[in-house]
Amino acid sequence: MQNGPRSNSNGWKIFLRRHRSVFVLFVLGAILAAVGSIVVFLWFVGHAQSTGLVPSVLGLWALGDVVSFLLNLIFWEALLVGIPVLIAAIAGWLWWRRLPREERMEYRFFGPRSRSSDGGSAFSLLVFIVFCIKVFIDGNWNVAIATWTFDYLVYSVVTALVWILAIFSIPIALGVIWWVSQRRRS
Repeated sequence: MQNGPRSNSNGWKIFLRRHRSVFVLFVLGAILAAVGSIVVFLWFVGHAQSTGLVPSVLGLWALGDVVSFLLNLIFWEALLVGIPVLIAAIAGWLWWRRLPREERMEYRFFGPRSRSSDGGSAFSLLVFIVFCIKVFIDGNWNVAIATWTFDYLVYSVVTALVWILAIFSIPIALGVIWWVSQRRRS
């Protein structure tokens, strides 16, 4: 028997041999969570239309309808799917912690960790938020998106990008000026 962690394939094989029922429960839980999120999404779409939260015709949707729909959808998904998944994840973590340390050290499920990260979604979210602020300031928050011209959409996105550039470039420029002045003194 080897000392230390095993390779990726051996770790999975040993884990599955020893804990097949837990693995089956994990797979069933993942399938249930995926199906549950789809069911909640479909329920919410029908509910949002029947209660008048959003117009049933897409051409009549305003940006306020889109934001309201997304925030309500996130709330219901988190409440009806996220909380049970969180409880199951905590139960799984507690089960994992109850395994003897020596046994846990035998399993190596993943390769070496990478320091790289994606990080692209935060910028997209920031652009969307600034875009929403710009549309609100223009008074087009409750105006149907179908009535917007393509020029208005493009110029609004460009304006949002310019605002973000201004917000980040001013502190960066001040920091560079301060740094250069400190370098000249020393």
